[in-house]
Amino acid sequence: MSEPASVITPRTAFPSTRREWHRKVLGLSVPIVLANLSQPILSAVDTAIAGHMVDVAMLGGVALGGLFFSFVFWGFGFLRMSTTGLVAQAFGAASGESLRAIVLRALALAWAIGLVLLVIRLPLIALVVTLLGGSPAVQTNAVLYCSARIWSAPLVLANFVVLGYLLGAQHARLALLVQLVVNLVNLLAVLIYVYVFHWGIAGIGAATASADATGFVLGLVLLGWLRPRGLPRVQWRAVFDGKAIRHVIGINRDIFVRTACLLASFGWFAHAGAKLGDTVLAANALLLNFQWFMAYALDGFANAAEALVGAALGARDRHALRQAIVVTLIWTGAGAALFSLCYVAIGPWIIDRLTDQPAVRETARIFLWWAAASPLLSAWSFALDGMFIGATRTRDMMVSMALAMIVFIVVALVLQPLFGNHGLWAALMVFMLARAATLGVRVPQLIATVA
Repeated sequence: MSEPASVITPRTAFPSTRREWHRKVLGLSVPIVLANLSQPILSAVDTAIAGHMVDVAMLGGVALGGLFFSFVFWGFGFLRMSTTGLVAQAFGAASGESLRAIVLRALALAWAIGLVLLVIRLPLIALVVTLLGGSPAVQTNAVLYCSARIWSAPLVLANFVVLGYLLGAQHARLALLVQLVVNLVNLLAVLIYVYVFHWGIAGIGAATASADATGFVLGLVLLGWLRPRGLPRVQWRAVFDGKAIRHVIGINRDIFVRTACLLASFGWFAHAGAKLGDTVLAANALLLNFQWFMAYALDGFANAAEALVGAALGARDRHALRQAIVVTLIWTGAGAALFSLCYVAIGPWIIDRLTDQPAVRETARIFLWWAAASPLLSAWSFALDGMFIGATRTRDMMVSMALAMIVFIVVALVLQPLFGNHGLWAALMVFMLARAATLGVRVPQLIATVA
């Protein structure tokens, strides 16, 4: 790789026409869409491998294990989101020293949290898997998966920081490179560990851990290559300045609570589905692959919003802020419509590729229409999340998600006893709409912050 001249661009480096804004949004989002799409594909591969094993409990174990890491790793996703927002604002303000300090603080926090997770891994796995429910066989397989994957915890959290930096500093193609390398290693490792070494469910978890280690090494190389040039030596007192640390902790606290509410909602969904039997649990797990696939892809537009909204705020440019909001919403809507059409057209085919269990296939087809409607109902909350992350208006995000979670639980308690799994899926769709509505009403306030 050739040496980059600098990661800092002038404050005025924003598109001047609407057409250029469309190109800018697509230039940032398409690489992330491609990178994000590879993630649920690998999740689907894991599901397909487990779905073709001898017992449906193995598929349920991978499903619960995946939810465990949603709670544990995604629960600390604030490391990625806060880094992106802070880096984007420093990038817009053309402050190289701030960029460096932000990354160093975030990496220190990521490693500290990761090491704590390793220390408490055994009781943590036992507690979360028990709370998620499922049959004893499903829980046993979930523990095998989690016990193998948990060892990469510090590396995963550090990778969140690297990704946050790449997105905030608008290096979307490098973010794509990292994700593709991680996913390729994951794919090769899961095939080797399961079919060559015969490690079973534990091999699926170990493969992901191996991929995370590879991503960490590549991330360190990229951080070194992209570091701002011409800066004085690091002043560690400034990096760990009390005021700066309190600011970061406040942002991360809000995002953590927001993410905890999100994960609690999906945990409730899984737990309520498990009460309807292992077949419904497995069918819902298959259909959630449709949700994750769409969410990961459309998050590419949300990630573009994070970078552009943050840069516009850092540069104090209201016109750029408005353009970033409008254009990302346009492309989010277009992407959502495309996903819904695809799910209607080829949804049954996808289900058949994910499992050969007849009962699971039949049950998943019954509820496929919810997965097909989800993009049109869910996409707006993803885009709005990106805008508020870029603005680091994390308190708004926390309040919005808490309100949406309450609405979801109330609606689920009312509808599931009446309509079974249909009621549960309906409640999930209401949850997505509530997220968008409670953030959407705050957009004018966001714009008004720029004089």
